[in-house]
Amino acid sequence: MIEAIASDVLCKLNLTLTKDFDDCVGIQDHISEMSSLLQLESEEVIMVGIWGPCGIGKTTIARALYSRLSRHFQGSVFLDRAFMSKTLEIYSKANPDDYNMKLHMQQNFLLEILNKEGMKINNLGAVRERLKCMKVLIIIDDLDNKMLLDVLVGQTQWFGCGSRIIAITNDMHKLKAHGIDLIYKVGFPSKQLALEMFCQSAFGQTSPPKGFEKLASEVAMRAGRLPLGLKVLGQHMRGRDKEDWIDMLPRLRRTLDGKIEKALRFSYDGLDSKEDQAIFRHIACLFNYEKVNDIKLLLADSDLDVNIGITTLVNKSLLHIRNGTIEMHGLLQEMGREIVRAQSSEPGEREFIVDSKDISDVLEDDNGTKKVLGIALDVDEIEELFVHEKAFNGMRNLTFLKVYTNELLSKEETRLHLPEGFDYLPPKLRLLSWDKCPLRCMPSKFYSKNLVELKMRHSKLEKLWEGAGSLSCLKNMDLEGSKNLREVPDLSMATNLETLELSDCYSLVEVRRSSIQNLNKLLKFNMRRCKKLEILPTGINLRSLRSFVVSDCSRLKVFPDISRNLSSLALSRTGIQEFPSDLHLKNLVELTMEENQSEKLWERAQTLGPLMTMLSPSLNTTVISLILSDILSLVELPSSISNLSRLGSLSITNCRNLQTLPSGINLKRLRHLDLAYFTDCMGLTGASWHDRCPMKVETVSYAKLDFTNCFALDQEALLQQQPVFEVMILPGEKVLSYFTIQNTTGSSLAVQTTLTSPFFRFRACVLVDVVCIPIGDNAHVELQVNCWFRGGNQIDSSSDGDYHRSVTYDIFEASHVARSHVAIFDYCLPLNDKGYPPPADVVDIQFRLISADTVCNIKSCGLRVFEDCPSDSQDVHEEDETNVRNHEMRVKRLKASM
Repeated sequence: MIEAIASDVLCKLNLTLTKDFDDCVGIQDHISEMSSLLQLESEEVIMVGIWGPCGIGKTTIARALYSRLSRHFQGSVFLDRAFMSKTLEIYSKANPDDYNMKLHMQQNFLLEILNKEGMKINNLGAVRERLKCMKVLIIIDDLDNKMLLDVLVGQTQWFGCGSRIIAITNDMHKLKAHGIDLIYKVGFPSKQLALEMFCQSAFGQTSPPKGFEKLASEVAMRAGRLPLGLKVLGQHMRGRDKEDWIDMLPRLRRTLDGKIEKALRFSYDGLDSKEDQAIFRHIACLFNYEKVNDIKLLLADSDLDVNIGITTLVNKSLLHIRNGTIEMHGLLQEMGREIVRAQSSEPGEREFIVDSKDISDVLEDDNGTKKVLGIALDVDEIEELFVHEKAFNGMRNLTFLKVYTNELLSKEETRLHLPEGFDYLPPKLRLLSWDKCPLRCMPSKFYSKNLVELKMRHSKLEKLWEGAGSLSCLKNMDLEGSKNLREVPDLSMATNLETLELSDCYSLVEVRRSSIQNLNKLLKFNMRRCKKLEILPTGINLRSLRSFVVSDCSRLKVFPDISRNLSSLALSRTGIQEFPSDLHLKNLVELTMEENQSEKLWERAQTLGPLMTMLSPSLNTTVISLILSDILSLVELPSSISNLSRLGSLSITNCRNLQTLPSGINLKRLRHLDLAYFTDCMGLTGASWHDRCPMKVETVSYAKLDFTNCFALDQEALLQQQPVFEVMILPGEKVLSYFTIQNTTGSSLAVQTTLTSPFFRFRACVLVDVVCIPIGDNAHVELQVNCWFRGGNQIDSSSDGDYHRSVTYDIFEASHVARSHVAIFDYCLPLNDKGYPPPADVVDIQFRLISADTVCNIKSCGLRVFEDCPSDSQDVHEEDETNVRNHEMRVKRLKASM
């Protein structure tokens, strides 16, 4: 017993805080996030998952956690792949449900965590019997199968209070299947952090030495912000001189490092289904950054279970879906293409051809075979390509053809040349996407019955084909920028068409009724900048059409009444001078009408009035957005705008001669108004509201009023009306006298107050000085407001003992602001969870700007405190508490997605 006690004490003394991860760039942020999920102060038994793609740093995070936390537990163990291999080496051919194998696993597991030699167990309840009273930390890395979790950490009841189990995997499904809902999704580091990681590995410091700045950035970029890639490439380049770096760059651009490829290949080889592997290769070679729904349509006839396959790849961290778009990491994409290249030394014998040199060889020499399913050619990578007359004859199974360029608007002639006799494209094509196609008409022998998507942007097409054609599968047609296109093809057979893109088709004069009248599934129809367009069929009512754009069609005189179900209508800079008297657009939610200086079609502001009157009766169930921009002849808005009781967003930009808003605008009536922009209206002098609205919490969050760069506005008069808003932006050089408490040189205020209600209500003003206007991306600026209630008894358990509240407001994009502006906002602050006021003597209020770049600072601030209390205080309090909670949840989701 003495020996056992001495051994135990020695182990505890040796548990000093390790410094193994001190030089691991960015690890502290991961530790903080994981600590929050683990809730270390809780006595519950909690299971947490760490999920992410191979090479993202999951194991490093777990090791760092283990080194910091293990000393706080009675027992701890880190189970990695070596443990599994050793445990299962004598059961390699056993059934996964083999009882003896499970018994053997549990025995080895207990040996590890209890550190006892010669232990024997005889039943599968041993883990619970031995550990149910112990506080343990268990980390299981490289979770290959769900059985490991079920056998070793089956239920939380198996372990003592305060125990923590962490499972690491690249397969989300395994965590969900075991009931683990607390999951830390390890994201890619920022560009700057990735460079620091690479430099730490390559140079032993977080920044590149002098002369290596550009080289380090390029090599780090090659790793695609994948921590494993950054580490491997850094170690590979370490100790080499500048000339070696320059010599090695071309090879790094061409191929993956062997160690990186081996690590990434592990996830691909771990896919159980050949179909899932095939879907992975399709995406890697053809469909990265494409819409999920488009991919499903294109692969619908491929005998691949696309829905399950994509879900599996997402769960395995082999791709992500963001806003409905597939995103595969660049290194994974390159690995997938390497797998396809390995299929044959002859490019024409592979299922996909993506290298420009290989494609050139196949198309020039006519050596493609029926094995080829897809071709993706980046025209920018070739000097010149002369396609063989029968280049596609041998590729009868070609299903996807993509010819693309990033230089759509360049005047350079196409580098890809077709012979005079070229008259064949494979009949199985489902995707035909060909930027700057040199054809004047599609091949007469091309059968379009399988086409799902046709994209011929900036082509030389004058017409597509003769007759209607069999187009029953066609979903999307994009002919943007085809300046020579004289007519829209007969689409009467394209009954499943959903999008029709004809913008910048300058030669198009007329769209015939017969071409589009059967398009009853059409959702989007874009004809922007069709400068010669004069005639559109009217009165056909395409019942599914939701978005219709004819902006910049200056010759179009008649209102395009082709659907009564539109939700978005863009009529900017057209020749339309009147609207139908029987116009009823019951579903309209966005109306865009803009003008420019050279085309003054708006001779009177009243032109807008009849349209407002006709729209308003039909807007009983929808919320509308109204956008007016660059209308220099607009002096005042028609009073009938107040009839739009469902107005949700009003944007008036650069209407420089607009002088006042109509007195009929009643914010109390326009209860759906969330955003009202009056930016760059430099002649605007006043804005009046018909009815005064008392400032109450339930209405404060309705509107953001933005008067950016409206320098003629009478600000004091505006504030005296007490309009209801969440935030109001005004140009200004000082805090207005309206605010009775001011700090003219700083960003904080101290308010002496005796609180007599559950709410602290105020209107605040912050003068924001634009230090510099950022170049490139806009610098988004937010304002954070912190309130500390000091004095009296402690109410909150925060570190300084004072009750604290915080809220953040969206202000503006710094690049849109010409000079200093003031941000004014209303807020009604609940003072504690029970609605009782703290016995505070002083309220300290501090303002802080949050921006991606340091482009603004706070020069001064002011406050006006309101003493009255809302009558429906309980409802107000509950709603405000909900707003605060919703804001906190939005912040957490934002952090999780970064």
